[in-house]
Amino acid sequence: MAKQKRIYRCTSCDGVFPQWMGRCPQCSQWNTLVEDILGEERLVAGAQLRQDVPVSLSEVEITDQARRPCSIDELDRVLGGGIVEGSLVLIGGDPGIGKSTMMLQMAHRLSLNGMKILYVSGEESAVQLKMRSTRLGIDAKNIMVYPEVILERVKEQITSIRPDLVIIDSIQSTFSSQIEATPGSVTQIRYTSGVLMEIAKGMHITVFVVGHVTKEGWIAGPKMLEHLVDTVLYFEGDSTGAYRILRAVKNRFGTTGEVGVFEMKTTGLHEVRDPSSLFVHGLGGESAGNSVMATIEGSRSFLVQVQSLVSKTTFSMPRRITIGSDLTRLTVLLAVLEKRAGIFLSQSDIVVNIAGGMKVSEPALDLALVMAVASSALDRPVPRATVCIGEVGLNGEMRPVNHMESRLREAKKMGFIQALIPEQNLDTMVSVVGVKLLGMPHVRLALDVLG
Repeated sequence: MAKQKRIYRCTSCDGVFPQWMGRCPQCSQWNTLVEDILGEERLVAGAQLRQDVPVSLSEVEITDQARRPCSIDELDRVLGGGIVEGSLVLIGGDPGIGKSTMMLQMAHRLSLNGMKILYVSGEESAVQLKMRSTRLGIDAKNIMVYPEVILERVKEQITSIRPDLVIIDSIQSTFSSQIEATPGSVTQIRYTSGVLMEIAKGMHITVFVVGHVTKEGWIAGPKMLEHLVDTVLYFEGDSTGAYRILRAVKNRFGTTGEVGVFEMKTTGLHEVRDPSSLFVHGLGGESAGNSVMATIEGSRSFLVQVQSLVSKTTFSMPRRITIGSDLTRLTVLLAVLEKRAGIFLSQSDIVVNIAGGMKVSEPALDLALVMAVASSALDRPVPRATVCIGEVGLNGEMRPVNHMESRLREAKKMGFIQALIPEQNLDTMVSVVGVKLLGMPHVRLALDVLG
């Protein structure tokens, strides 16, 4: 074995340094340097060369078997149409949010289509997996369960069984006995992920890897782990609630930003095919502090409800709290309301919530935020069956947003008959029958709708 050299790598920026330092000189983050070991080059047993010689891009052929649907429509949507042969997929989320449940349900659906599945569980025993499968109503002979954490033994079984799909649950518990580092460390995760990548590409096996999420909301391990894999999926939502959102933040075989919505029941995760009915109840107009907007996630649009509570503060510094939206954006919009619309909120606590646990970051949310805050401050409800869509500029002007027609069609389907939109969107839109469009040049005019 070649002599090993110890280096120190930053988990934040992936910078490499010859000695440990309390603060990374590259990204200025504290306590992010971890020990790494450079040794001899190792080859992955059982893996083959991906390709002998370079070929012309025009000569590369795509077969029909390159992508296989999972028979779970919401998951297929996020993946871009199904799993791809030879791909490495990372799925992350908070503990108890449903990652293992989703993997077991996916394995069951694929096994019914004749695929051979190897489920490698490093955190649960075979009995525990059997108990979960019984609860989910899963009893498939094509799913092979292997409770193991040592990477070399996992490679032996993959080479022997030659499955069509491998599930590693989880990457933090799997480690190599050839690496002098503790399980879950940066060195182990980097080496293990590299080996799994070579297995996926060299043996043409689809590999799903489950990753834990840290307190900061990132998948545990170096950011290089996300750069290495082909697809990164995140489970969002409160683990104590019923609804989950699966989001693709990286996808080499499809579009990013796609979302799938699921509901957690005693029998597992169930698809929610109409998300708008999940996030919006009724047509509004009953109470102040509520507005509705239509957001775009990937290729689909659905409605979300924006709630706001404005109350006089008892502190010298008023509080600004946002749930599901950007706090900095809210601060800017409050300044616009005070400067351009004459609504003074500097002595009030303000809480904004996107109902249902949805997270929206696009600028089209601006108008709905402004309307909800102003409605609560003035104690005047937004007119019934009215949807608010638009970006608000620093001068209070309404700026156009994209996919307006798709948004309005979704609003019409849910029974909304009036829409506040930027005036510039009127010129580039095909009118949606049944929806009254009110083009607003300035946010001040939009607030006049409150009466």
